[in-house]
Amino acid sequence: MSKLKPAPLPPDTVIGGYRVVRRLSAGGFGVVYLAVDNEGQQVAVKEYLPSALTMREPGELVPHVAPEKLSLYRLGLKSFFEEGRSLAQISHPSVVSVLNFFRQNETVYMVMNYLEGASLQDFIVTAREQKKQKVFRESTIRSLYDEILRGLRIVHQHKMLHLDLKPANIMITDDNRAVMLDFGAAREVLNKEGNFTRPMYTPGFAAPEMYRRDSTMGPWTDIYAIGACIYSCMQGYPPNDAPQRLEKDRLALSLTRLRGVYSDNLIEVVEWCMSLDPLSRPQSVFALQKELSREGERQYTKLSVGEKVRLQFDTMLNDTKKNLKRATRMGTHQK
Repeated sequence: MSKLKPAPLPPDTVIGGYRVVRRLSAGGFGVVYLAVDNEGQQVAVKEYLPSALTMREPGELVPHVAPEKLSLYRLGLKSFFEEGRSLAQISHPSVVSVLNFFRQNETVYMVMNYLEGASLQDFIVTAREQKKQKVFRESTIRSLYDEILRGLRIVHQHKMLHLDLKPANIMITDDNRAVMLDFGAAREVLNKEGNFTRPMYTPGFAAPEMYRRDSTMGPWTDIYAIGACIYSCMQGYPPNDAPQRLEKDRLALSLTRLRGVYSDNLIEVVEWCMSLDPLSRPQSVFALQKELSREGERQYTKLSVGEKVRLQFDTMLNDTKKNLKRATRMGTHQK
């Protein structure tokens, strides 16, 4: 039986002078609420509440933490607090604005601008359902990631990493800004220090080094995720996750299908960003920006007849495998 998640704060709870209106979202490491300040302005308030370490009954304010988990809980709490303090020093249209952060109820709250819009993931799903050759136009992809990289460069200059970049954490606001949300420093600390059975990463976007406890992370770790995000905007789906790629890497084959649809340069940028070896990736956002801005050098390679045949055969083989798995599952359910 799965563990129950800690209950969110009820509507009309007042914390730090902010009144909770309703829960907006919840993940493994926190809950985000829509709230209003003393002047009636809407804000988003994120509460540190790791579900693997805490419990809270409906109507309660203070999370319950088992004694054996208390040191790990406090470690994540410290990281979450420091993340809020660092983000509060950054002012950039592509980085979520942290207005306040405070301790209360034996946890920490981070107050941010409330943004209206939709996630990049929502746009990818909508575009994918159109079933056109291109999910997004190349000019759209280059423009979008130029904007995101400007913000990420500032983040890295402040000695921070995002560590959870994915389309679901990039908001396209109603006033047409791309804003990075939900930084993952606290999540990363708990993953590294805790004895969890499985790291809580989003498959496809986490770099290989994030799965190893003894590895060094840096700008190249976020750059891997940027490559995976660009891939998703081209393909409509995330790439295979890093552990799968380490066993059998099919990234180049997947990108080959996009030759002639997207420029060779953009395809090479994705491969560069998503190198399994961290040292083979761009080592700075600036290096990636420079390469992504080379629009004047776009060339499109057409597939040869042999390559088309091989790709079609590979697609048919994959479809057959999927159908066999589906039939096996259905047979199991019927028994």
